[in-house]
Amino acid sequence: MEEAVLTEFDRITERGGVLGAMETMYQRSRIQEESLYYETLKHTGEYPIIGVNTFLSSKGSPTILPKEVIRATEEEKEAQIRTVENVQQAYAEEAKAALRKLQEAAIKNENMFAVLMEATKYCSLGQLTAAMFEVGGQYRRNM
Repeated sequence: MEEAVLTEFDRITERGGVLGAMETMYQRSRIQEESLYYETLKHTGEYPIIGVNTFLSSKGSPTILPKEVIRATEEEKEAQIRTVENVQQAYAEEAKAALRKLQEAAIKNENMFAVLMEATKYCSLGQLTAAMFEVGGQYRRNM
């Protein structure tokens, strides 16, 4: 274990220390790689976890997908779309003001939680997402 830690410290040092490694997103990529590796082992069963992929209860596992996925009908989809459109029309003015406040809080680097909770009363998830993309851009993970 000690040898593995020292090897990792050497890798970070080779990248210019902690700050240099952060600039190249070394730590983030290592965490992502290890997470993917762990999840792969868990899902294949090579890394047994009681109640998750071995010795399952009669209700099944939280990580193993069911044999059949239940899909919404076309009528249900259309009803949901109409509901979102109706809410957007009914609260158009309130949504506009709430989204503006949300964007201002993001630009000023303020705590956005209370503003976001207020905005969810009048805005759809799509409206909130679009407003945040306008001021902050969209996150793209390095691969």
